[in-house]
Amino acid sequence: MSTLSYDATGAAQQALEQHLPTLVEDRIATRIFAKDHTLWGPDAESESAVRLGWVEAATVSQPLVKDILELRDALRAEGVSRIVLCGMGGSSLAPEVIAGTAGVELTVLDSTDPDQVRAALADRLDATAIVVSSKSGSTLETDSQRRIFEQAFTEAGVDAKSRIIIVTDPGSPLDKASREAGYRAVFNADPNVGGRYSALTAFGLVPSGLAGVDIQAFLDEAEEAAEILNDDAPENIGLALGTALGGTSPLRNKIVIAEDGSGIVGFADWAEQLIAESTGKLGTGILPVVAGPQSPEVTAGAPDVLVVRLVAADADVELGENQVAIAGGLPTQMMVWEFATAVTGRLLGINPFDQPDVEAAKVAARGLLDAQPEPTPAAFVDGAIEVRGGDWLGDAATAEGAVKALLGTLASDSYLSVQAYFDRLAFAGLEGIRDDLAAATGRPVTFGWGPRFLHSTGQFHKGGPAIGVFLQVTAAPAEDLGIPDRPFTFGELIAAQAAGDAQVLGEHGRPVLRLHLTDRAAGVAQLQDIVAALSTRASATES
Repeated sequence: MSTLSYDATGAAQQALEQHLPTLVEDRIATRIFAKDHTLWGPDAESESAVRLGWVEAATVSQPLVKDILELRDALRAEGVSRIVLCGMGGSSLAPEVIAGTAGVELTVLDSTDPDQVRAALADRLDATAIVVSSKSGSTLETDSQRRIFEQAFTEAGVDAKSRIIIVTDPGSPLDKASREAGYRAVFNADPNVGGRYSALTAFGLVPSGLAGVDIQAFLDEAEEAAEILNDDAPENIGLALGTALGGTSPLRNKIVIAEDGSGIVGFADWAEQLIAESTGKLGTGILPVVAGPQSPEVTAGAPDVLVVRLVAADADVELGENQVAIAGGLPTQMMVWEFATAVTGRLLGINPFDQPDVEAAKVAARGLLDAQPEPTPAAFVDGAIEVRGGDWLGDAATAEGAVKALLGTLASDSYLSVQAYFDRLAFAGLEGIRDDLAAATGRPVTFGWGPRFLHSTGQFHKGGPAIGVFLQVTAAPAEDLGIPDRPFTFGELIAAQAAGDAQVLGEHGRPVLRLHLTDRAAGVAQLQDIVAALSTRASATES
């Protein structure tokens, strides 16, 4: 197994000293691995009873390896060299991290943006197979993606059924429909594992294995990690990380996860959805913030922030105050963070396996799709940006003024969430505004691409503490794209998802500034200039 190490300072070390003896005495580690569903209180027992399969996933999933590798070899023999994953939330983020860290190509389509969908369709379709991942099959995004690919295969003269692989729970509507349709393969995952804990199940393994990852070695390392975590001992790093995430006093409820040489590609994005969806409920929770080692939140020393640095096993790390450093291979880290998140749930007194507020945005989006209402008129237009907001906009008459007005609603314990509902691959550079906004505000800033974050951090935004301030960015596509046998297009779908989320956030009393880019390239450049100017002025004021 890869070397696993952990170090902590300040509040994280104090939390360990405060909580670790009790966690060991109460045999929390072995009880988790024994699937003791009573650990999170009476209200959580029914859900926990059917959500603890992840503790043995590395072992239970071993029989999948042979079938996955045989299918991979058969596809390659037929000239299929490109795998596209149609999935959302944990079922897409885990394979993305696994493949990226292994240096293996995997196209992850976790968007309903017409331009991004069209780009996925245009790339080597004749050499492509898709993996459609959904526990039930009711996920609107993945159903729409399957429909458009099936149509594209058929129109290109490719046998669509031979290029579609399904991952779902046994007996689900998707399971039954896919077998009846005669798709190439249907893999069943353990139904006793929630989506965000599913990295070591078929949801993580099928797309990764088909893309070329050594999934046997991956599972072997994870099995070893599980054995280490299943130990009621003070040296249990999973228990230590759990105390850092959920046991600080007063609670540091913004956890800045900084990639700092671990070699794991995109791990913080995966950990973000795991922690936010598991803990953000009942008005409490932990907000993960994905950042770099030099990001403003890492060095600011805010009293509500704890920094976790993902480092290399042999790194000589000098920790600042209130920081954690953790090292380990990807399978090991995945097991450690899943285990630590479960421990965090116990410390916070919440159920880490449900997601009571995720459905709200989905219902609102579906209602908007059915009703097809006229868009809310813009408060004003500035260049390539249409501006919509609440009463807090005041007399703002420019996009920069609107952003300043939104930032003016931030309190000393707030965070800013930037949510961009368009092509995350073509406009990846927009993520750079995150650091500038953190510098301009002095507060933690998250950046999420819609609609994928709705299946993860969206739970925290609505169910966690009411301290979020939201900047939503939507954009007109170059050209819309229809969805086969649906009365709406991809453009209409992503617009409804954005509007539905803004509606629900507004109903929860959260400030939401909506910026719609009428021209993507021009609007992105304009927004980047606005944020850079705000950051520069903030720096000048400080100096």
